[in-house]
Amino acid sequence: MRKLASILLFLVIFSSSFGQTKNSPLQISHLTGDFYVYKTFHDYNGMLISANALYLVTNKGVVLFDAPWDETQFQPLLDTIKAKHNKDVVMCFATHSHDDRAGGLGFYKQKGIKTYTIKLTDQILEKEGKNRAEFIIPNDTTFTVGQHTFQVYYPGKGHAQDNIIVWFNKEKVLYGACFIKSTSAKDLGYLADSDVKEWEKSIKKVQAKFKNPIYIIPGHEDWVNTESLNHTLKLVQEYNTSQH
Repeated sequence: MRKLASILLFLVIFSSSFGQTKNSPLQISHLTGDFYVYKTFHDYNGMLISANALYLVTNKGVVLFDAPWDETQFQPLLDTIKAKHNKDVVMCFATHSHDDRAGGLGFYKQKGIKTYTIKLTDQILEKEGKNRAEFIIPNDTTFTVGQHTFQVYYPGKGHAQDNIIVWFNKEKVLYGACFIKSTSAKDLGYLADSDVKEWEKSIKKVQAKFKNPIYIIPGHEDWVNTESLNHTLKLVQEYNTSQH
């Protein structure tokens, strides 16, 4: 019985150490293969809002797509990845200039991690006096890191002027970040930097270019439904109709 209790205690500690508990500020879920979705939280106008981001484990190290929204989790994310996969984070991409995506650029750059944005994101960060990435990439760039290849693509304006998405063709994973709304979203959310008219065109570009995704990861809320891109298009169309 004592042995069982100690095993159970170990499992509790083990799950907690990898951020899997329900109330943990850092929650990591295995998506498929070498892909992991991680979730952090931020107090926004008195409400605790979650943000999804992605990391990819390669034999050359771990690639991070967006930083935690909660800055207290910048280092714990690195520590957890190291403990879980015995690998270091080697690259970090920010999918647009907002704090829930680009907030960790300065921290990760200091850690010697290569950081990347497109030129438009860099210009916005510079204008706002925020930490910028070390490297500027073209609006449509393919990277090969270890055994994995992915495409970083700017479809045009949408949730933000500078939002990019990431496509993993082999696994058919589409990381949309805030460009894509979850199917549980009732509206388009924060629109201060959006161009909702252009968003519709941008979504259609993504749909035409990246066919039959098996996984679609939106920036917030639930990510298990592959209808999220269609759902975002519907929300955008409804919003544009209501503005006439």
